[in-house]
Amino acid sequence: MTTVMLFGKTHVYFRKMKSVAVLPALIEKYNKPLPRYTSYPTVPYWEETIDAAKWAGTFSNNFIRDNNDGISIYIHLPFCESLCTYCGCNKKITTNHKVEETYIPALEKEWSLYKTLMHEKPCIREIHLGGGTPTFFSPANLERIITTITAGNTIHEQHEFSIEGHPNNTTKEHLEVLYRLGFRRVSFGVQDNDPLVQHVINRVQPFENVQRAITTARHIGYTSVNFDLIYGLPKQTTESITRTIQQVIELKPDRIAFYSYAHVPWTSRAQRLFDEDDLPGAAEKMALYLTGKQLLTEAGYYDIGMDHFSLPHDDLYKARIKGKLHRNFMGYTTQSTNMLVGLGVSAISDAGTAFAQNEKKLDLYYLALEENRLPVRKGYFLNEEDLDFKQNIRDLSCHGRTSFKAAQYALLQEYSMPALEEFEHDGLLTYDADACTLTQQGHYFIRNICSAFDLHLQRSRHTSQQMFSKAI
Repeated sequence: MTTVMLFGKTHVYFRKMKSVAVLPALIEKYNKPLPRYTSYPTVPYWEETIDAAKWAGTFSNNFIRDNNDGISIYIHLPFCESLCTYCGCNKKITTNHKVEETYIPALEKEWSLYKTLMHEKPCIREIHLGGGTPTFFSPANLERIITTITAGNTIHEQHEFSIEGHPNNTTKEHLEVLYRLGFRRVSFGVQDNDPLVQHVINRVQPFENVQRAITTARHIGYTSVNFDLIYGLPKQTTESITRTIQQVIELKPDRIAFYSYAHVPWTSRAQRLFDEDDLPGAAEKMALYLTGKQLLTEAGYYDIGMDHFSLPHDDLYKARIKGKLHRNFMGYTTQSTNMLVGLGVSAISDAGTAFAQNEKKLDLYYLALEENRLPVRKGYFLNEEDLDFKQNIRDLSCHGRTSFKAAQYALLQEYSMPALEEFEHDGLLTYDADACTLTQQGHYFIRNICSAFDLHLQRSRHTSQQMFSKAI
C-alpha cells in the first residue's frame, strides 16, 4: 500500500490500479461526453472578448507572486504537411516551409511583449512544444525558438522540456538539437498502427517509423518517451486495437495517453470526410477502451487518470504516488506551476486567477503583434467561487481527494451533492460535509466526478431542467 501526503495528512489512495476491475455497467452508465478539465471554468464558459489591459495587469501582478516557483511555457506550432482527418486541433496545412520564417518572429515578438510585463527574469520550469506538428519546423528553427525563450533567463533546476513529434518526420537532428537544449521528454502521435485505420484518417505511418523514432530518442538519451493512442476511430475493431496495443507494448514507451476520439464534425470540418457508418458504436467503443486498458495494465502500466498510463519508473507515476501531480492545459505534468504562458496562434495562458486564449486565425494573430498588442482574444477572470471549485477539481483529478471550505457548503448542497450521492451509491466515492474521497473504482470516472464540482455546467443543466419542466 502506498501513502500520499495531502493537505498535511497521510492519505491512502494510489495503489495498483491494475488490480481493480472496472464494472462494465458503470462504464456504460457514465459514458458521457465531458471536459478533460485542463481548466476550470472550461473554455465554453469564457467570455468571447477579453479585456486585454485587465489581462496584462493580472498577469503582471501574479507573475511577481509565482515566479520563484517557476513558470510553464506552451508554444503552439500550428503547421502540418498533411491533414489528419480525425484531428480537432488548431492547425494550418501547408508544404511551404517558408511559413516558419514568418511565424518565428511573431513568437519572438509575443514573448518580448510578455517580458515587458515581468518585473524580473522569468524562472522557466517547463517548456512544451505542441501543434500542429512541431517537427514540421527545421532543427535550426526549433533551436532558434528555444534559445530566444531561454536567453538571459533562469532555468529551474527541476525543469522539464518536452515536444510532440510525428514519427514520420522527427529526425535524429531534431532530437539531438533539442536534447542539447535540455529536452528529455518526447511524445509521438501514434494514434493507431492498423493500415486500414491509418488510411481512413489520412495518418499513414509504417510501424517501422514509430520503432525508429523511439529507438533514436532513447539512444540520444531521452528519459521519457510517450505515445498518444486513440480509441473510437473509424474502422477500428477490438482485433485491430489489440494488435496496435501489443505492438506498442513491445516498444515500451514510458507513458501512454489513450484518448477517446471525439467526433465533432460541426466544429472540425475534416471529420465530415468520414463515413459515420465506419465509426464504432457506443458498445463497440466501450469494448475498444476495455481491451486497451486491460492489455496496458497487464503489461505493467498504471492508470494515472484522465486517459493516461505510465510505467512505474516514469516521473509521472512517481509524482502521482508522492501527491505532487499537477494538471494544466498540457494535461498531467510533474511540474507544479501556477502560471502558464501560451505563445502562438490559439495558445492559452493561465495566470492562476485568469485565462486568456490567443487569436485562432493566423492573420489576426500576426496583425495584433504588428500593432504591438498581445494577441489575446477570449478569456475569463476567476472569482472566489471559481477558485474554490477549481481547486476541488484539480485535487480530485491529481490526488483523488478534496477538502471543502465552509463558505462552499450551500453551493455544494445545491449543485454538487445530489450527484455525489449517486456516485457514492455506485461505490465511486465517499463524502461528507468536509471532504470527498474517490474509491479505486471511482478513479476510472474522474471526469464524471469532477463535473459535479463544475458549477457552470451544473447551473446550465439546472436551468435547462427548469425550462423543460415549465414547458411541460
